[in-house]
Amino acid sequence: MLRLWDGISRRWLYLAGALIVAGLFGAALYLQYVLRQDPCPLCMIQRVIFIVIGILFFAAALLNTGRVGSRVYSILIALFALIGVAVASRHIWLQHLPKDQVPACGPGLDFMLQHFPMSEVWQELLHGSGECAARGWTLLTLGIPEWSLIWFVLLGAFALAVGWKQR
Repeated sequence: MLRLWDGISRRWLYLAGALIVAGLFGAALYLQYVLRQDPCPLCMIQRVIFIVIGILFFAAALLNTGRVGSRVYSILIALFALIGVAVASRHIWLQHLPKDQVPACGPGLDFMLQHFPMSEVWQELLHGSGECAARGWTLLTLGIPEWSLIWFVLLGAFALAVGWKQR
């Protein structure tokens, strides 16, 4: 197995990471537009983080940097994955609150962007709202934020493994 890992170039592994993220984003769009699962504010933040991770994976594959550059990209991807873990954890926490402790639903994102300063918009988004506590689609009893958490951990670990690959 290690021989196979060593035989694949970093460039192809980074491209594989970008394709995985593209697949995850495609699944999110399917959930939104086909299954009518509208994303809550925390879901939107997680999507943005996935997009940044995908762009970093793609840039690392495209630029084909050396060992130092590869490690820099891997660390950046792992840092964004760690931020994604924090956001997904907050989302999971909100979903498991008792119904009487769930925060009230806030104004829509479009309204906030038009009427609030950006610092308040970010604060509201990161805080989450009642709509973030709603548990929608599940697969194997895990909801969307649990799957996001798993993928953030896997993508961050994968990026670090690629960055510190010997050859």
